[in-house]
Amino acid sequence: MMRTPAIQGLRDGTPIAMGYFAVAFSLGIIAVKAGLTAPLGFISSAFTRASAGEYGTYMLIAAGATYAEIAAMCLVTNLRYMLMSAALSQKIAPGTSWVHRMLMAACITDEVFGISVAWPGYTPPAYTYAAALISTLFWASGCAMGIMAGSLLPETMVTALSMSLYGMFLAIIIPPARKDRNVLGALVVSIVLSGLAAAAPVVGEWSSGMRTVVLTILISAAAAWLKPVKDENDGAA
Repeated sequence: MMRTPAIQGLRDGTPIAMGYFAVAFSLGIIAVKAGLTAPLGFISSAFTRASAGEYGTYMLIAAGATYAEIAAMCLVTNLRYMLMSAALSQKIAPGTSWVHRMLMAACITDEVFGISVAWPGYTPPAYTYAAALISTLFWASGCAMGIMAGSLLPETMVTALSMSLYGMFLAIIIPPARKDRNVLGALVVSIVLSGLAAAAPVVGEWSSGMRTVVLTILISAAAAWLKPVKDENDGAA
């Protein structure tokens, strides 16, 4: 029996949610140093849902930074979501209302974007909503739980829990890379250039978010030019 998009979204979003809980838990421990309570941590995580941006926010709050500095940091570290929104827009069926388009864009995280664009054909809004719902609840709850736990857990255990997210990344990128050599090539190039950029004299001083945005634009543009995806209507009478 074929599942509805909402049920499938909850199913696919559950492994993401479990990984999110572990990482958000460690962020919650960091949030304690910024003076956040568990309810504040839950709310901030529910609206942020980005590890780099959230980590930077908590560190700046702890350092007494201004609102402008925090906003600028979040903008730079999360610029990649603008690119993901543009890519996901190509997977939305024509005629879909602008409300659904904006809400789907607001649901985007790295992993939710990955499973949404992997949906065969046009991505139903209900699928993205369901995946975002379950993952956001676990992310926000993990942060709140981390704040309550404080520094009771040893650092080694927190680090081990955080590694689960990397395994989730591999589970998302390996299947399409095995099916398409072009995807595999772009993946290898991305890994190599990301490492080189981090070690480069000038580029290495940029934030990881800025490097990600620049590399995403360059690599995707090169891939689209060298290996364009043929339209199904190409060559049709």
